Amino acid sequence: QVTCIEVVEAYVERIKEVNPLINAVVKDRFEEALQEARQVDKLLSEGPGHDCLEEKYPLLGVPITVKEAFSLQGMPNTSGLVSRRNVIATSDATVVSRLKQAGAIPLGVTNCSELCMWYESSNRVYGRTNNPYDLQRIVGGSSGGEGGVLAAACSVIGVGSDIGGSIRMPAFFNGVFGHKPTTGVVPNDGQFPNAHGVRTSFLCTGPMCRYAEDLEPVLRVMAGPGVSKLKLNEKVSLEKIKFHCMDHDGGSVFVSPVDKEILQAQKKVVEHIESDLGVRVQRVAIHKMKYSFQIWSAMMSSKDSNGQEAQRFTDLLGDHGKPVWPLWELMKWLVGMSSHTFPAIALGLTEKLMNLNHSGNAKLVSMGKSLQEEMEALLGQDGVLLYPSHPTIAPKHHSPICMPFNFAYTAIFNVLGLPVTQCPLGLGSEGLPLGIQLVAAAYNDHLTLAVARYLEKAFGGWVLPGKV
Repeated sequence: QVTCIEVVEAYVERIKEVNPLINAVVKDRFEEALQEARQVDKLLSEGPGHDCLEEKYPLLGVPITVKEAFSLQGMPNTSGLVSRRNVIATSDATVVSRLKQAGAIPLGVTNCSELCMWYESSNRVYGRTNNPYDLQRIVGGSSGGEGGVLAAACSVIGVGSDIGGSIRMPAFFNGVFGHKPTTGVVPNDGQFPNAHGVRTSFLCTGPMCRYAEDLEPVLRVMAGPGVSKLKLNEKVSLEKIKFHCMDHDGGSVFVSPVDKEILQAQKKVVEHIESDLGVRVQRVAIHKMKYSFQIWSAMMSSKDSNGQEAQRFTDLLGDHGKPVWPLWELMKWLVGMSSHTFPAIALGLTEKLMNLNHSGNAKLVSMGKSLQEEMEALLGQDGVLLYPSHPTIAPKHHSPICMPFNFAYTAIFNVLGLPVTQCPLGLGSEGLPLGIQLVAAAYNDHLTLAVARYLEKAFGGWVLPGKV
């Protein structure tokens, strides 16, 4: 009904309109995108039938944005690190290349936290990204620019990555859908920093979208041949899913209590599933979830099966140059002289402390392994767990420093290797997004995606900012 050039022009205009407020797109490629849109229109007017094109180019002419941590040819690839300010990607990350081959048109790259290891997207290269629902709130991290750009209707699909909730937290804070696939299905190469050692089994690349139905086709393209490991062609009967529900982690001392509004939203989901599908949602209390943060930290810093040490964050901060001394950086930061953000410096300091407690870490790693077995046994091949996406709604800027470990609600599922879909549930009393995590056993992504589509119909999904 409309030409590709009209679609791309509309999104370009939208970005120009709202980006000065939210600062989500940090570098655009509008000229190239418009040129690519013209080529799509030419192909449609001259080429073979639409059915044939749809099979070859499932995302033909669809505007997308890409987290700046991924290589997109001709675009910066700094991950918010000042020392990489002049790094320009000369090729595409595998997932970016697959999306382009499927016909998608990248509009630009979006902001992230420094080295993708904090849940507020702010750095010394591009500054801070603001939440479209309230500019005084965070977009989350590290795929925060993607969360903001999608929520503000500036893009159709976002490319995100997630090692502690970096897809799901921004999706939650910005009221969109985000999917962390089963580990090892979608390739991670072509992003900086990439995972090494044991962390290769925790880092996941996945799609972020405004509409639940877009997650699956994008996941298929991103996964490429790896999609055969998933059961995306299996029809899901919602009445046959065994639903489980957990309201909170059991009361960790490191993490904020779950907001009442988030608990109420989850309660409404349970009530709707029970009355509409005629099934019983089983309440569960998994004791080890209380130690989510400690388990994630220990597993992130453990050696892999070959005995290879986990990469140190301070080495990444130096980016192959001189090592960074966190204490010295803290002194510089206090007088406004450091080129690093405070959260990055703080992470460098805590990393050193974590490495001192070897026996405690070993116990936590073994607790993580037994939690994984418990979770897989609970979920089986037909189970979905409902769990909060975060203990609070989108916090105000800088406040994550006061509650640095709240990401544990998402992070635990990275070290467990489970697929998770973040599903929006409308807006709360302050006009900020609510949401829920849908968790399944490994390789059962089709279950969480099906439940996300179902809940979108029931709860309305994404809401345009400024609508209420």
